[in-house]
Amino acid sequence: MTTLVFGHKAPDTDSTGAPLIWAWYLTEHHGEAAEARLLGEPNTEAKFVADRWGFELPPVLDDVEDGQPVVIVDTNNPAELPANINGADIKAIIDHHKLTGGIETTSPIDITIRPLACTVTVMHQIMGERAETMPDGIKGLMLSCILSDTLEFRSPTTTETDKALAVKLAGDLGVSIPEFAAEMFAAKSDVSAFSDAELLRMDSKEYATGGTKFRVSVLETTAPQMVLDRKASLMETMSTVAAEDGVDQVLLFVVDILKEEATLLVPNDLTKTVAEKSFGATVTGDSVVLPGIMSRKKQIIPALAV
Repeated sequence: MTTLVFGHKAPDTDSTGAPLIWAWYLTEHHGEAAEARLLGEPNTEAKFVADRWGFELPPVLDDVEDGQPVVIVDTNNPAELPANINGADIKAIIDHHKLTGGIETTSPIDITIRPLACTVTVMHQIMGERAETMPDGIKGLMLSCILSDTLEFRSPTTTETDKALAVKLAGDLGVSIPEFAAEMFAAKSDVSAFSDAELLRMDSKEYATGGTKFRVSVLETTAPQMVLDRKASLMETMSTVAAEDGVDQVLLFVVDILKEEATLLVPNDLTKTVAEKSFGATVTGDSVVLPGIMSRKKQIIPALAV
């Protein structure tokens, strides 16, 4: 049976590229029938990257059947995975996030979780010498994932390991990192075609603290005003999305990649409390700028308090 490789819901560049990379690796070096899947529509940057390196977007997977062989990448959180994930035959998990718990397996599996900025950097380490056989398309996906997850090395999650690998891959491909990253971020910043609800779910993760459930959404952009011009309608839509998704509040952080800061929209007293208790901010209106805040994984989620 074909092994399905997928990342988290609301797939970003890493959760789009990493399944394609690992499906290639399993097929080429382990002789396994493996195919990539997505758990939803990817963002505009991920679409740009797939097209740039000659890949069709993987099919979208709604759920998994009992016994379906799978490899999970870029997450280990059941809330970000198909509803029947514990019924699947999970073969491996490759990730770079904190261990969440809740996944059950039918037998012992390979789990690799390392404190690196990007899942594909972990994959490169696992591949070892076999990584030298990667074709340019796979190298391009790998480079793109690292640049996306590190925001071209601006994110505090960036490690020297991630950066060194990106520089090597760019050299192999003859790609200018600043120029290519600018193209990626421009693709990610054009959100004009998306509804408010789609924006709030585009790059988001569920997280609970102090008995309160949040959908923590992040929009990374080089054109933040394009999003902030829609502030009023986005805040109106937050309550609808929260109710539909079974959370208490949607938190939207608009990350300005170039200024290296985030703007948090503040539609109500709960969000105001979160901003003040989590980030020591002084809130006087319906938004607040948080200097230096760029990483949900390292700076936002760990700090959340109510």
